[in-house]
Parts: sequence; structure tokens; C-alpha cells
Amino acid sequence: MKSKINWDVFGILASVACAIHCAVLPLFLSSLSLLGVNIIENAFFEAGMIALAFIIGLYSLRHGIKKHHHNWLPICFFSVGIILLICKQLHHQWQLWLLPPAVFFVVLAHYLNYRFSKLHQETCKH
Repeated sequence: MKSKINWDVFGILASVACAIHCAVLPLFLSSLSLLGVNIIENAFFEAGMIALAFIIGLYSLRHGIKKHHHNWLPICFFSVGIILLICKQLHHQWQLWLLPPAVFFVVLAHYLNYRFSKLHQETCKH
């Protein structure tokens, strides 16, 4: 049996994992700095999470637009979310204000892509 990966669900999960990392992890792992471990404010880890969200999102949204629904609205929301994530990295003093809308727009883009693709599959005649 061949299983297919739903890239929108994977993108939503990656975005939520990023949000959990940014919002909840500092509360539980603040003592790691005593041990010399620093993943909370690690710029490389943060950049890697943003790159992962970007790569998964770009692949997923490109597939949905090209193969299914041809609607560019998800990619517009996704672009806003990624830009806000990059701004969060560049302006640390604003990260608590930039993170929630960034995650919201990335998740909304994947959700819309998923819904538009499902709707297209239900109504497509070919």
C-alpha cells in the first residue's frame, strides 16, 4: 500500500512546532543555560526552523497551486508569515509581537491550500 504525505498537514505541524519552540520551550528549558546548553536563543536553530518552514511551505503551496486549485491566495498569506518570521529574527525586541501573526499566516496559508485542494478534488471532472 502506497501512502502519500500531505505536505499541508506537515507544514502546519512544522509551524506549530516552531510556535511551541518559540513560546513554550523557554519556560521549561530556562535552566539549560546553567549546563551550557543554549537552544532557546540559538540563531542557527531559529534560522533552521524558519528555513524548514519555508522549504516545506514552498513545496506544498507550489504543488497545490500548480496541480490543483490555481489560487494564489495561500502563497500571499504564506509570504506575509515568512516575512514576519524573518523580521522577528532581525528585530528581537519585537519577537513576541511578530511571532503570533507570523505563525497565524503560515498556518492559514497551509489550511487554505488544503481546503482549496480538497474542494478542487471534489469538483474536478477529469
